[in-house]
Amino acid sequence: MFSKFFIDRPIFATVLAIIMVLVGLITVKSLPIAQYPDITPPTVMVNASYPGADAETVAKAVGEPIEEQVNGVEGMMYMSSNSSDGSYSLTVTFENGTDLDEAAVKVQNRISLAEPTLPSAVKEQGVSVMSESSNILLFIALESDRQHDYSALYLTNYAKLNIIDELTRIDGVGGAGAFGGGEYSMRVWLDPDKMQVRGLTPSDVMQMIESQNLEVSAGSVGTAPTGRDVDFEFTLTAQGQLSTATEFGNIILRAEPDGSLLHLKDIATIELGSNSYSDISHVSGKSAGLIGIQQLPGANALDVASKVKAKLQELSQYFPEGINYRVIMDTTTYVTASIDEVLVTFVETTLIVMIVILIFLQSWRAVIIPMIAIPVSLIATFAVMKLLGFSLNTLTLFGLVLAIAIVVDDAIVVVEDCARLVQEGKLTPRQSAEKAMQELQGPVIGEVLVLLSVFIPTAFISGITGELYKQFALTIATSVAFSGFNALTFTPAMCALFLRKKDDPNPRFFLYKWFNKGYGWTLGRYVKWIGSLLRRPVVAICIYIAICAIAFWGFIKWPSSYLPEEDQGYFMTSIQLPTGASLDRTDKVVTSLSDEILKLPEVADVIAISGQSMMGGGTGGNTGSLFVVLKPWKDRHGASESVEGVMAKVDRIAEGYQEPIVFSINPPSIPGLGMTSGMQMQLLDINNLGADALAQAIEAMKEKGAKDKRFAQLTSQFQGSVPQYSVKVDRDRAKMLNLRLEDIYSTLSSFMGSSYVNDFVKFGRTYQVTVSADAASRSHIDDVPRLTVRNSDGEMVPFSSFASVVPSLGQASVSRYNMYTTASITGTPAQNVSSADCIAGMEELLKETVGDDFSYAWTGEAYQETQSGTTITLVLIFAVIITILVLAAQYESWTDPIAVVISMPTAILGTVVGCIFMSQSISIYTQIGIILLLGLSAKNAILIVEYARDFRKSGADIRQAALDAGRIRFRPIMMTALAFVFGVMPMLFASGAGAASRVALGTAVVFGMAINAIVGTLFVPGFWELLQNFKEKHLNKLFASSDKPVKNTSSDNDTSQNRLKDEV
Repeated sequence: MFSKFFIDRPIFATVLAIIMVLVGLITVKSLPIAQYPDITPPTVMVNASYPGADAETVAKAVGEPIEEQVNGVEGMMYMSSNSSDGSYSLTVTFENGTDLDEAAVKVQNRISLAEPTLPSAVKEQGVSVMSESSNILLFIALESDRQHDYSALYLTNYAKLNIIDELTRIDGVGGAGAFGGGEYSMRVWLDPDKMQVRGLTPSDVMQMIESQNLEVSAGSVGTAPTGRDVDFEFTLTAQGQLSTATEFGNIILRAEPDGSLLHLKDIATIELGSNSYSDISHVSGKSAGLIGIQQLPGANALDVASKVKAKLQELSQYFPEGINYRVIMDTTTYVTASIDEVLVTFVETTLIVMIVILIFLQSWRAVIIPMIAIPVSLIATFAVMKLLGFSLNTLTLFGLVLAIAIVVDDAIVVVEDCARLVQEGKLTPRQSAEKAMQELQGPVIGEVLVLLSVFIPTAFISGITGELYKQFALTIATSVAFSGFNALTFTPAMCALFLRKKDDPNPRFFLYKWFNKGYGWTLGRYVKWIGSLLRRPVVAICIYIAICAIAFWGFIKWPSSYLPEEDQGYFMTSIQLPTGASLDRTDKVVTSLSDEILKLPEVADVIAISGQSMMGGGTGGNTGSLFVVLKPWKDRHGASESVEGVMAKVDRIAEGYQEPIVFSINPPSIPGLGMTSGMQMQLLDINNLGADALAQAIEAMKEKGAKDKRFAQLTSQFQGSVPQYSVKVDRDRAKMLNLRLEDIYSTLSSFMGSSYVNDFVKFGRTYQVTVSADAASRSHIDDVPRLTVRNSDGEMVPFSSFASVVPSLGQASVSRYNMYTTASITGTPAQNVSSADCIAGMEELLKETVGDDFSYAWTGEAYQETQSGTTITLVLIFAVIITILVLAAQYESWTDPIAVVISMPTAILGTVVGCIFMSQSISIYTQIGIILLLGLSAKNAILIVEYARDFRKSGADIRQAALDAGRIRFRPIMMTALAFVFGVMPMLFASGAGAASRVALGTAVVFGMAINAIVGTLFVPGFWELLQNFKEKHLNKLFASSDKPVKNTSSDNDTSQNRLKDEV
């Protein structure tokens, strides 16, 4: 017998356990810490600039050529782009497991093929390709109380020059960027009136800047060959490239007839300004520079955040007086709070398990042994987690918490049997340990194999869903494997050393007396119910079929979701004014709303961005976004102070504003799966019907969806056509006036937009020189006809002579998805409505409102949910099949494994009942809990089936064997079930960070295990009897091999079989 070796050598068994603990402790410190494993799809960003071009021109001239080449790049799932005035961005999302650097190289190669077809202005600016980490770690504000001294532009560029590079070099930082005030640029603000008087055009100015702002090589003096003796060599320098506004202002445009010089400063205002004025940012009402820190995949989030904060503290001593920094959003606080809550649950679970074991065994000596087995199995698991590349995250910690109540199971079974034998007084503790292991070695191995059979198939599921299953399941599977090993080695050795017979078998402690009395009554009822079901097999089968039908019907019909929404300590608010609203007008509304939100006691900070939508609406003067950062979870209590409660308060504040459309939305549960939670649908214009048709389709869906009870809200920031003005050039008239179209459009673009000239160096960095008309000359539409362009005769011709400005409609931004023009609409499920029903409802709305005019695609969380499809069904089927096959191989029987898995549907019934009772949807966490319950229910059934087999082989009647097996194993089954249920109970009432996930998982396993232990174990003896009768009466006649005696894996000799008969 395997265990006898360790019973005889307890020090050897102890050394093995200590080695397992030491290896685990060594590796645990090297495990990365993160909220979730690295499961978000890798993304690559492509950015390009086309100064002066409108959104539709950018989409056509830049977006279409690039996307045509990038489309279909290896590993791509989908791509989405946004084109706005002068800028283009493309996000390519790849399949999980794709190497991010390789993906960026592949995209870059495709971009190279598209570059020859891009406009020259775009190629001059360059097309950037960057791999993007979706794991935002920190947002840091660089701010000052002296707003008149330090603008957002200064603070942003100070961060880029003095902070970003330092932070980027920190190990584990995937990227660092500064924003809020744009990048430095030498802005040349031209005065069209002064230029007209002097007969100058923007092209003239740009040529003079290019000719006088250039890098020169002056050479040297005295270098060989000289032809004569030279004692010294000198390097010559000359000022070619300019660096200050004064130097640029002194650029000579021409010499006047009177001998005077015309300088650039005579017809323009020059300043060191920003390269872009398309957005305005504030942090809690103040101008600030924002720094965003991204984490490298696989890095330890807490360690990286700590190093970043330490570096900032070091750099802050060199900040100019009046400038300080503040961490305004730290995602590691959510990770830390979540882990702290899980660790609290860990301690609570351990204590509760200990109390349950003590009440059952009523001996401190017996309690110590399984309580030692818990840390040994769990700490050893860390070593395997390191080998598998896992991190300490929400899923692995959940697995470890649940493993507390699971790994103690095997130890409880061994200790309970040893303690019973010792108390009988016929055997010494060592003999009792040997005798118990003769009977339990088979069941322990069987239990471990069953749990491994249930969990290991999840390792082969692909995608995000598979990774979620894998991290949880393999963590538990590893701990169970160590637990089984300890149950065969360390636990029996400790039983032989520590267990002693009680002098007084009747407990004096009142709690023990009450428990024993209640247990005796429960056992009597249990045996009676089993007997009734054994005598009425038809009734038992009917009840069982009804349970299965209710369980599977409830599982299918009850609302489901992908992941529960979490209170992550912040949320986003979208603001949209009427089309055509200016940026200044929008910023006033955004600032006012931000100030109102800051007055809420639950709010810590508000990041306000005017001119950009962070929720898929692109850029535009009439859009804005708020990041509302809440105070720590420990300072917020109750539903009204949760993220949902604060979002409701913000929505009520927004009702006081008449102009904007305002709505708040929670971020996705897993960072990187879109910008927001909710079901995000991309409406695809496959028939090229245009922006107005897309807008009408969106409005039709929103109007009809408002009456559908399945949706809490349908939101979209798609604007369709917005008011614009079109400059109509009369080409015939222009030709008559000796004007070139190239000069006309160049002048218009430079004055009303901006034109890149060349570069200059300042602070050791290279920046752009940009020309544009001054603010006073481009504030009104009437300024356009007054512009002038020089004809081939040298005359200045006003635009009013050959062009007209007429109202028109166009798109402020153009969004594309997989090469189709698209509009995004997000659906939020109503209360008690599943995300699956929300998805189906949106598909129905689309079909009813727009028919076949448009197609659609899902993105973000909705994409992952639709892709997961029937994953859980396949996992459950494979888990049951593999469990049956493993047990069939162990028992050399096809009927006994069926009796083991017969109780599994009761666990599913318990999960459904729990979801109904706790108003929880069936999410991925629920599904993970069900997979765990399948293994646990099989573990309970194995104990009954194993003993029934032994009783039968001892000569007992089949029915009596089933009845006695149920009675004998009722105590350890109840002990392990109650230890699990009460041990996991803290998850059921979780609060704070990550509470939604813990409640979802706790609901599944607590209710599932409770009902399985109460109801499921009632059916196992009866079905074993039916199957055993069928086997002996029918199968044995068909297969001669079935008549051969099968060696019982749970006993090594006939003595144990005789003892089983004596017990009964």
